[in-house]
Amino acid sequence: MAGNPWLTPYTDETLKMLGEKGTKHIQVLCPGFAADCLETLEEIAVQNREIFLEAGGKQYEYIPALNADAAHIEMMVNLTAPYR
Repeated sequence: MAGNPWLTPYTDETLKMLGEKGTKHIQVLCPGFAADCLETLEEIAVQNREIFLEAGGKQYEYIPALNADAAHIEMMVNLTAPYR
């Protein structure tokens, strides 16, 4: 991959370490995403869940993005309204 490396520690490695060290319950969200996409759902909600549970975790909860929630849409309108 050209360019700068990804930020570390990597999510999958961190989740594995947390499970191995005894963390039983974890909630995960992606604040950088305004809406869930297939890549986010597959990697974060599915693959990382498996990594955490296989490492000894018991409960993995993915908190979805705001997507088309009315409060999210209203916030976006309010943020962009001054620039109309």
